[in-house]
Amino acid sequence: MSAQVVSVKPVLLESPGRGIDLQVKVSVPAGGGHLPVVVLSHGSGSSLDGYGPLADYWAANGFAVIQPTHLDSRTLALPKGDPRTPHIWRFRVEDLKRILDNLDLLEAVVPGSFDRGRIAVAGHSFGGQTAGNLLGLRVLDPVTKRHADFSDDRVKAGVLLATAGEGGANLTPFAAEHMPYLNPSFAHMSTPTLVVVGDQDEIPRKYELTVRGPDWMAEPYHLSPGRKSLLTLFGAEHSLGGITGYDVRETTDENPERVALIQHLTWAYLRHALGIESTDWANVDPTPIGRLESKKTEESREGGETKETKGSRETKGSREGEESRRDWARI
Repeated sequence: MSAQVVSVKPVLLESPGRGIDLQVKVSVPAGGGHLPVVVLSHGSGSSLDGYGPLADYWAANGFAVIQPTHLDSRTLALPKGDPRTPHIWRFRVEDLKRILDNLDLLEAVVPGSFDRGRIAVAGHSFGGQTAGNLLGLRVLDPVTKRHADFSDDRVKAGVLLATAGEGGANLTPFAAEHMPYLNPSFAHMSTPTLVVVGDQDEIPRKYELTVRGPDWMAEPYHLSPGRKSLLTLFGAEHSLGGITGYDVRETTDENPERVALIQHLTWAYLRHALGIESTDWANVDPTPIGRLESKKTEESREGGETKETKGSRETKGSREGEESRRDWARI
């Protein structure tokens, strides 16, 4: 049964070199308890006040949910030409690291305590890439031309929602010029992760980020090693039915049933991946609005090679194309 939620905001974390202290929101069940932690990274332009449908649900059902406001938030309104802008992707990753470094401070402002052995990260769109860095995703740094490793062994699981795939030839000339950080490698992203995609997510292609279609968003699942699961939502666009907030205008595919499925399925996955319990995850069924599949990498007994085993829970559902109206900066 869902509990009442207590949220405290903004909690300020000192952030030398960032230009402004990091603003954080912490949400927990009112009754407290020893709580697993989810750090939730918003999409471009949003803030710590976004993603209520996910943050409130997770907190009401036993998690401490921590949400930063990244420097690209519209609430901060960085001026055009700000020298931090080319490095926004890295500042975002550092925001998540700073949160993990300051759990004692954040724990002190809410009821209950944090279970530091059960920490997960989650993110939507640009926030998915941000969270993915702590899971082992490596961005080709536009400055150093090297893949930057920000993996964090404090993080035991992740949820990536509508997250971009690999760059290179997949990018348009516009994206390659203006968003060179869209060059992740998933080869080292071995932390257990649930990837959530919409099969009608045409936003990246519509706004000239990629030459690929909705399948681009499934690459964090297909191109990464280790235990992964993929939820494909039929008819879903970039907002996945409305996870970005309550009554927000950028939702182009409002669908309460879809949001309810994402709420429960992500919660069940996090409990499973963090070793709390697996019954709910074993019983999830996205029928008729999605398909769930999973894979794991196992050590072969012959020659020490690795092999992947896969399984899926096949379902059928309508696939209704919907016209997107979202500004490309929300990716």
